[in-house]
Amino acid sequence: MEFRNLGASGLRISAIAYGNWLTHGSQVEEDAATACVRQALEEGITTFDTADVYANTAAESVLGRALAGERREGLEIFTKVFWPTGPQGHNDHGLSRKHIMESIDGSLQRLGTDYVDLYQAHRYDHETPLEETMLAFADVVRAGKALYIGVSEWRAEEIRAAHALATELKVPLVSSQPQYNMLWRVIEAEVEPTCRELGLGQIVWSPIAQGVLTGKYKPGQPHPEGSRATDTKGGDAMIGRWLRDEVLDAVQRLEPVAAEAGLSLAQLAVAWTLQNDNVSAAIIGASRPEQVTDNVKAAGVTLDADLMTAIDEVLGDLPERDPGKTQSPRRSEMFG
Repeated sequence: MEFRNLGASGLRISAIAYGNWLTHGSQVEEDAATACVRQALEEGITTFDTADVYANTAAESVLGRALAGERREGLEIFTKVFWPTGPQGHNDHGLSRKHIMESIDGSLQRLGTDYVDLYQAHRYDHETPLEETMLAFADVVRAGKALYIGVSEWRAEEIRAAHALATELKVPLVSSQPQYNMLWRVIEAEVEPTCRELGLGQIVWSPIAQGVLTGKYKPGQPHPEGSRATDTKGGDAMIGRWLRDEVLDAVQRLEPVAAEAGLSLAQLAVAWTLQNDNVSAAIIGASRPEQVTDNVKAAGVTLDADLMTAIDEVLGDLPERDPGKTQSPRRSEMFG
């Protein structure tokens, strides 16, 4: 396993992180989820990412039980706060001081730990003063409940404003967690350069575009049974944007490119994200242990310039690059 610093911080994390969005507590039963976590540990993964909203808190509980008994100092456990959980009352979402302070305690209890290594704002909250949010995060750090703080899917200007307050409050804002893969490159224009300047590292999610970049979805053919595209618990909605024949055709044309590098398509996709030196880790998910074993082989792989050019030539204008696609919902629009 390759290890990288999380941004400019001294925290070292595994370049392949294990995440349990859409899997633990939802798509897969707990025994299968535990087997995937055990395989991740076997493969040298030490960094585990979750969120309170995943499976309405169940994912945190499953991960906590799967990691029970492991040496806590040898792990990096990340979670997030913003989206509603539980009964979804009027204060059960967002980044208010009340919601942050109550949510961290719930997350720690479910994860079975006294602290998380990284506590992340899962989206930007347009209806809470940023000063209130950052002070609450600072107090979480000072209480020893989190070691570092980060954000997820924030725009460049929001990250810059938060970093200024974090500097003033003397708390370590060290990371951004955006979607990033060969087909979704919206961070490259603004978010990534800003984070590079400020010392934040990227922990990227969906490096294989919800499975599309594995090549298992064929143009003009039914989706594989049991795949994310057939999952009615949320997976099908997320992957739908990629299931166009022009995208699926292009992915098939990446097969010889991957073969030239001695990689599977999934390994090529994960390795591609890790070529960006502002990426501290790529988050993989799995419903079967063998998927973990396959994906971790992307760690430490170097793709030469000709190979990177070949990927761009195959994909052409298909990748989304508009920085405006990074958006956080307004709570009033979601919940009234």
